[in-house]
Amino acid sequence: MREAAFIKQNREKWQSYEEHATTDADVLAERYVELTDDLSYANTFYPKSNTALYLNNLTSTFHHTIYRNRAESWKRIIDFWRYDVPLTVHENFAKLIYAFAIFTIAAGIGWLSAAYDDTFVRLILGDYYVNMTIENIEAGDPMAVYSSQGSTPMFLGITMNNIQVSILAFLYGLFFSLGTFYLIVSNGIMLGAFQYFFYKYNYLLVSLLTVWIHGVLEISSIIVAGAAGFCLGNSIIFPKTYSRVESFKRGTKSGLTLVAGCIPLFIIAGFLESFVTRHSTVSLHVSAAIIIVSIIFIRWYFVVYPFQLYKSQNDATNRKN
Repeated sequence: MREAAFIKQNREKWQSYEEHATTDADVLAERYVELTDDLSYANTFYPKSNTALYLNNLTSTFHHTIYRNRAESWKRIIDFWRYDVPLTVHENFAKLIYAFAIFTIAAGIGWLSAAYDDTFVRLILGDYYVNMTIENIEAGDPMAVYSSQGSTPMFLGITMNNIQVSILAFLYGLFFSLGTFYLIVSNGIMLGAFQYFFYKYNYLLVSLLTVWIHGVLEISSIIVAGAAGFCLGNSIIFPKTYSRVESFKRGTKSGLTLVAGCIPLFIIAGFLESFVTRHSTVSLHVSAAIIIVSIIFIRWYFVVYPFQLYKSQNDATNRKN
């Protein structure tokens, strides 16, 4: 093909790409591929021509735009956990307190129920788990259940299960928050019965120092997911000054932000449970250090930092005004 015919065939496309910029990643990628094909053709048949030079410059522009957008995308991901999640926590902090209080009361109910009814633990945890744990206790390794499976399969299974639970806690909010309430209560009762079971066999401290290596992050994330469910459910029940549809949209966005914000915590909790908790010989100091650091982080990220961030942004806005 003659160079003039090649230019005539593609001129409008090239001009359109120059004049109608886009930030859509898929469109950018498609245009970039087409331009590199045109550039390759021009370099083959019209080397050192103005057409090849023009296409090289245009392709370089698209290349720069694509990689700049990639960098901005990573920044946006970081900003999501740096700003979006904490500010959403601040906006819905009361719901977080409700979820925490409900879970704590439910755990107390589970503990007391197990203390006053010998069959309650089996009802909640199941005969298989109880019998297996009793056998492990008699064998001198009460936490053996955590080493009964390979680390990697265990990590994947636990992490996916925890994420699934958090999504369900959110979606159950569709049932006017009652579904979320039920899930929080059932998990709280299970934890209370579980801890009393080890208390009964004089292994409470061992269980606390073992289970809570991953439990601090895991349980905290479930509580946050419960708050996400309340965001969704309460948006339907209490639309306030918004239309019910607009309130639902806002509640859904807030809830999804909280659930997504928990995913890294579930991954870390799954890692700790699969690769650290399984080692019953882990030293007291290491176990205590992980638990304390986890508690400090949860308190900072979900209690202290959201209010600090909100105050700093509010102060900045006031200074501008």
